Amino acid sequence: MRKALIVGINNYQNVRPLSGCENDARKIANTLSRNDDMSKNFDCEVLLSSENNVTESKLRSSLKKLFKDEADVALFFFAGHGYLDNELGGYLVTQDGKQDNLGVFMREVIDLANSSQNKIKEVVIILDCCHSGNMGNQNNTQEIARIRKGLSVLAACTEEQLALESGGQGLFTSIIADALEGGAADILGNITMARIHSYADQLLGAWEQRPTFKTHISQMIPLRKCESKIELKILHKIAEYFTDINAKHQLSPDYEPEAEPKNSEKEEIFGHLQKMTSLGLVKPSNEKHMYFEAINNGSCELTPLGKFYWKMVDKKRI
Repeated sequence: MRKALIVGINNYQNVRPLSGCENDARKIANTLSRNDDMSKNFDCEVLLSSENNVTESKLRSSLKKLFKDEADVALFFFAGHGYLDNELGGYLVTQDGKQDNLGVFMREVIDLANSSQNKIKEVVIILDCCHSGNMGNQNNTQEIARIRKGLSVLAACTEEQLALESGGQGLFTSIIADALEGGAADILGNITMARIHSYADQLLGAWEQRPTFKTHISQMIPLRKCESKIELKILHKIAEYFTDINAKHQLSPDYEPEAEPKNSEKEEIFGHLQKMTSLGLVKPSNEKHMYFEAINNGSCELTPLGKFYWKMVDKKRI
């Protein structure tokens, strides 16, 4: 079972309103709810300021409910105002937030997540708010607080930075949504937190807000599955076509479909090798293109990425 609490707050009673947070929440919920093949992914509970009064009490009770019962994965997404008090730490600002009581402390979210260790295997927290990098930090220190095994936090910016909106959506969330829709997928369509962070990290430059990633896990689980770039049964043949990780696969003109006489078996193999080449798993040994390797009785070999997947297949990890 996978469940997600998705929160977007545009309307505030005592602080300036925002414009893109509800759009962000809807986008994330729609994307996470199903995989590319339309199979069920996360069961999403969505709280929007235009439909719910997302008060401090409401947010806290919803968080407690998220982390209360057993689940394989529990995910919390928040888009709204964040605030950093130098003495008290970071806040997720709720609709009723005011100067002396802004909302829910970020450390409360971590405490609730930590308390779920015996019930929830993996916890994911994604924050698109100012000062969100404070999530997971100990109060009044720069040290990362102890977080339970299986917990990952991805924040839009460092604790000193602001999170920006652009075009009716959060800059960070627009990147995260693109990553979840396939931008951060590996060749088998798996999208993990590490790949999402890498995707965001590369798109947000040194002069922009810097995403922050904190985690205590032993294995990355896919948050979402997209269409695989290669059939698994074809990928498995990588260990058949290359009997050793450093082996070369000998080619000949009859691998090429335009050559005569026809050799359907070798043409099929060549199609698989060309697919692997397009994904960066295989490369021609001497020529620029696989066609010329075949015509000139050349060979092809594994790239460093191809060697990685060769090992995964050889060890029966995929």
